[in-house]
Amino acid sequence: MLVKDVKALLADSPQAADLLGLGPFEDFSDLMEALFSALCTEAVGRIVSMTYRETPAIIAATERDIAETARRNFEPGGPAAVLLFSRGIHATIAHRVAHRLWQNGDTAAAMAVKAACGRAFATDIHPAAQIGAGFWLDHGLGFVAGETTVIGKDVSIWHNVTLGSTFNNSGADRHPKVEDGAIIGAGALVLGNVTIGAGANIGAGAIVLEDVPPGRVVVGTKAHDVGPARVSFLDMEQGT
Repeated sequence: MLVKDVKALLADSPQAADLLGLGPFEDFSDLMEALFSALCTEAVGRIVSMTYRETPAIIAATERDIAETARRNFEPGGPAAVLLFSRGIHATIAHRVAHRLWQNGDTAAAMAVKAACGRAFATDIHPAAQIGAGFWLDHGLGFVAGETTVIGKDVSIWHNVTLGSTFNNSGADRHPKVEDGAIIGAGALVLGNVTIGAGANIGAGAIVLEDVPPGRVVVGTKAHDVGPARVSFLDMEQGT
């Protein structure tokens, strides 16, 4: 149904296909190849198509990502327009492919997909990060998610959000866990192995270093002195 809707949209606006540089396609995997060949490289398009063709579960997750993005964002043109025009969806699709490659043990190819697509979409999502279905990455620009990040189902995240570690929390499990239905506003920093509870709201620009209970709202940040500096990358031998 989605492929049919994309074809209908492009039939109504042939110029859109020209502007995107889309080649012909018949099924969902073909469409993925045409789209990512245009947005990234032909090599990326081929591996995206192959991964979707071999992994039906990724198609189901992506269809839910697209449907939920269209629903939450009131996108003109519906799911078909989301698939063609949403940078956040493109970044999420790229991550789902990279994550599958990572799971299959092809870590070099996974990192290559991350790098190539990160340049195209201005995101940096580690291939090992886990993202549930129904993910709405609005705008996508500047989104960073570390290796041990876990994002549940139906989570909404705005641009310039970092799900990162801290220098004081650098162990094997060092990145945030975001539970189902949570919302994280633009520019928020969520750092360390903290849990953002189901349905919680993180305000734009907030810095979160502790767990947030389910269904709660947290906002704001205020820097304050907590003692001597504990991290330095200076070369002490050279005195620089």
